[in-house]
Amino acid sequence: MHRIDVHHHLFPPAFVAGLVDSGHYLSRGIAKGWTPRVSIEDMDAAGVATAYTSITAPGFDVVAPQRRVAATRECNEFGARMAVDHRGRFGLFASLPLPDVDASLKEIAYALDVLKADGIGLLTSYRDKWLGDPAFAPVMDELERRKVVVYVHPTTPDCCRNLMDGIPDWVIEFPVDTTRTIASLLFSGTIARCPNIRFIFAHLGGILPLVASHLTRAVEVDPKLASRTGKNIPEMLKAFHYDTALRANPGALKAALELIGVPQMLFGTDAPLRRSRDQLQGLLDHGFSAQDLRRIECDNALALLSRRAR
Repeated sequence: MHRIDVHHHLFPPAFVAGLVDSGHYLSRGIAKGWTPRVSIEDMDAAGVATAYTSITAPGFDVVAPQRRVAATRECNEFGARMAVDHRGRFGLFASLPLPDVDASLKEIAYALDVLKADGIGLLTSYRDKWLGDPAFAPVMDELERRKVVVYVHPTTPDCCRNLMDGIPDWVIEFPVDTTRTIASLLFSGTIARCPNIRFIFAHLGGILPLVASHLTRAVEVDPKLASRTGKNIPEMLKAFHYDTALRANPGALKAALELIGVPQMLFGTDAPLRRSRDQLQGLLDHGFSAQDLRRIECDNALALLSRRAR
């Protein structure tokens, strides 16, 4: 029971109600019958000591607009109570009601100062804006001021919903949107302006290991992009952290290891949407040394997160 899972979802009543009302497919699966005990049983089966929870995609898009700010607060309070009720088993990456910037600034203060959340959980995009968009600069500046751990989970932007009939957005658009928002943060100058935000990107950065050279090339040929980034792209990519959820397979791990290395990798499962022990098995099968495996399973997370859930 030493592992730390940084990619674990919770389904508070306010979020589940939105999924049900919108007819979202998650409402017909694990979400409707989920309780904290479901997560604990899954964690126990994989030797997970602590899971840091966050709201999954599509976030609060499934909630009526007039309810989104209140629903975000209710879900954050639920997650904070869950961490107290099951002391040591859960941490919390609190949600924000983006794209409402003013409400998000208030929620940052409440989540971190009152609820004592371990960080902030964001989606890769909100409607038609990615995280480096100038509209979100006040939020990023506040997260920078507080030196917050920011967990980023993929979703689907307005541009790319239901592009191919019968293929769910998570199959292709989720990994692509993770890389889109990384590019947005880099090329907007947000990362150069906010070097103290400690980002965690889900699923080993989406398709990032396959297209990282494209980002580097873009800076080499475009002086405007180069002036915004502040330093070279490979160094910036190696400053982020990435979780292993759904990527604990030989191809994905090999590509990520070549790009970022073991020090930036964190154990993630996508539970309860996936079984933690299945995600763990992929890591165990890869042939990591005992030291590197321990770093991915827990030591990197302990170094990144100032405290474990207590």
